[in-house]
This record gives sequence, C-alpha cells and structure tokens, in this order.
Amino acid sequence: MELTNQINMNKIAFFIALLCLFTNCSKDSYEAFEPTNYNYYYPTDEATITASQIGDGTGKLDPKGIAIANDKLYICNGDVLEVFNAKTFAFIKTIKNYTKGATTIPLTKLSSVSVDNGRIYLGSVDSRLFVIDEKTNLGINTVGNGQWWQTFVHVFGVVVKDGLVFVKEKNTTIKVFETSQITDNSNWNLTPIAELNTLEGYDEIYSMDVASGNLVVAGRNAKSYLYYNIANIRSNATNSLVTPINPTATPFADAKPIAVAFSTDWAVTSEKVGNVNYLRLYPKEEFVNKTYTPRINAADVMGANPFGSIVSTAQLNDRLFLADNTNQKIRIIKLNQTTIAEQK
Repeated sequence: MELTNQINMNKIAFFIALLCLFTNCSKDSYEAFEPTNYNYYYPTDEATITASQIGDGTGKLDPKGIAIANDKLYICNGDVLEVFNAKTFAFIKTIKNYTKGATTIPLTKLSSVSVDNGRIYLGSVDSRLFVIDEKTNLGINTVGNGQWWQTFVHVFGVVVKDGLVFVKEKNTTIKVFETSQITDNSNWNLTPIAELNTLEGYDEIYSMDVASGNLVVAGRNAKSYLYYNIANIRSNATNSLVTPINPTATPFADAKPIAVAFSTDWAVTSEKVGNVNYLRLYPKEEFVNKTYTPRINAADVMGANPFGSIVSTAQLNDRLFLADNTNQKIRIIKLNQTTIAEQK
C-alpha cells in the first residue's frame, strides 16, 4: 500500500514538473503573457461650417486657407475673412476691409492666412500681403501694392513663424521676409531676405508650415513634401536672391500633397491620389524625419461623406478642421483613439 502511494505521489510530482516545463512556471512566464497594447486612430464627423452659418446665411463659402489662434478660426472666403469660435463653431464676424486710419482697402481674392505674435497675415492673389492686428483687426501695414510686376507676382500661400514670413508667389518662388521688416511705417515694397525654389508650380493655392527648424511645403506639383532648413536659409540668404534655395524632397509615386499643418503631435495633411482625396495624419517626428506612415489614411468618414479637395488644415485639441473647397464647407472631424491589446 505504501509502495502504491509512493508511486502515485511520484507520478503527481512528475506531472507537476512536466506542466511547469511546458508553461514555464515563474514570474517571468506571467510577464510573457502580458498583452502588447496598440493605439489606433479613426475619424468621425463632428460638425460642418457652411455658408448658412455666416451672417444672415445668404452668402457663399469658398474656403481657401484657414488658421486657428487663441480659440478663433479664420477662414479665407473669397474677398473676405470669416472669423468663428473654434470651440463652439459660432460665427463671430466678417472682415471685409483693411483699415488703417483714413486708408481703407477692400480685401480681395484671399488665398491664405497665418496668425503669429498678435498679427494676422493675409495673402491675396491680387499681389498683396495684408497685415492686421489680431485683437483690433485694424491695419498694421501692407506688403505689395496690388500690381503683379512689383513686390509679388500674386500670393498663393503664406505662413509666419520664428520671426520669418514665407510668401508663395506664382510659379516656383517663395519669398522670405523677417517680421521685423513690417512695421507701422515700413515701405510696401519690401525686399526679401531670401528666396526659395519649389521646383514646380503655377497658380495653385499652396499650404506651408514650420516644424523642428524646417519650413515644410505641400508640393503638389512636385509630388513631394518640400523641406527647407531654416538655419540654412539664414546662412545662405544673400546667395539665394541670385539662385533660390532648392528643397530636400522625395517624390511620391502617385500622391500629390495638397495641405500640411503641424500640431503638437501630428502632421495633419491632405493628399490626392488620382481623383481621390485623402486625409492623412502622420506622427509629427516621423514626418519631419521623412517617414511617411500615416496613422489615419481616410478618403471618407466611416464609409460615408467622401472628402473633396482639402486645401488647408488645422487642429485644435482633438478636432481637425478641413477646408473642403470642393464641397464648399469647413469639415470638423473628431480624432478618436482606441487601444487594442494583442496577446503574445
């Protein structure tokens, strides 16, 4: 009897040892079964801004450049600048004129807007850059006088950051100014400190932004994002007035970048492939290092409401603002995140 019990106990011990061998009974074995978490992002429709929400609702909305600053959304809309509350989406006002003292200049053919250090910079296809006070909306000064053979051959894009003003002209030129050149009494016919070459281009609206010491341009015609190192622009400024600085660029096979804007974490872009328009979000640091793996790659929202041509983008918190020119609206998209645990 004792021998039988002993044999049974040995069998039990053997099977326990065997079980531990296959399951690796230890603290490390439990850690090996810890899941790996992956973050996934997806867009949902939040709201839209259309012409019916502007003023008495009888006008039009032809959105071009947009910008967000101090919880206000600025929209270039033909010959006027619309201002909305960026959190509640409530209409605030329409700015129709540049006004400084006794001087009033109607705003016309607005292509682009940038807000920096208390100033609003407005690009006009009619060869002007309007600079107005962010708080009072009164004029500070203008660059260009509306004649294409003078300061600007039209203006198709503007971005202002780090003390520099970047202005995209017709064809392949970006002119660079210092913000300190534009004062209450500066001359309208300023001389740029540097010039950049976009390789290709004509009379399209161009989107630009600055991140990690680089100007990044959505080079739709060059089928590439164009990178210009700002330190290099400054050090080669004089020579660039003779031979404009070329960008670093890696062309895509099919995609045409249309818009780019940087937030704290993301490069919010739009790209066109064939006749399809995409919203694409890239992690900012990856994008700056030219790694193009989008975390959102959407031609529509959850299979509905396909995007038109998104000519400008902006972000406030978890809301993405898209200037959908084809559909004549500002689409406000919520950026959602979910975490999925994958068992090893």
